Amino acid sequence: MADRVQCEAALRALASRLDDLARGRRPPRTPDRVIVCRIPDLEATFSGHLRDGCLRDIGEGERPGAQITLTVSSDDLLAVTDGTLSITSAWASGRLKIDASVRDLLRVRALL
Repeated sequence: MADRVQCEAALRALASRLDDLARGRRPPRTPDRVIVCRIPDLEATFSGHLRDGCLRDIGEGERPGAQITLTVSSDDLLAVTDGTLSITSAWASGRLKIDASVRDLLRVRALL
């Protein structure tokens, strides 16, 4: 089981990859979104803001008004963020749960 520090580092690595992608293209015209990532096996929650295709302000704790909520185990979070587990496979197998509108679901899938 991964720990909180590893999970936060994985989310920050994902944010860095999103920043790199955003530099190479025109920023998407999408509304800002609050994203929450719940990690039940650690009883931890991280959240951040998705703005202009970049994930910002990552920190531990849940922010109110989240439009996108991810629920994933610590090990699966690391596997998804390091590329050893595809987000589609994780979602299809139930290892990753996403609570979001259809439009937001498609946005998140396109980013990951």
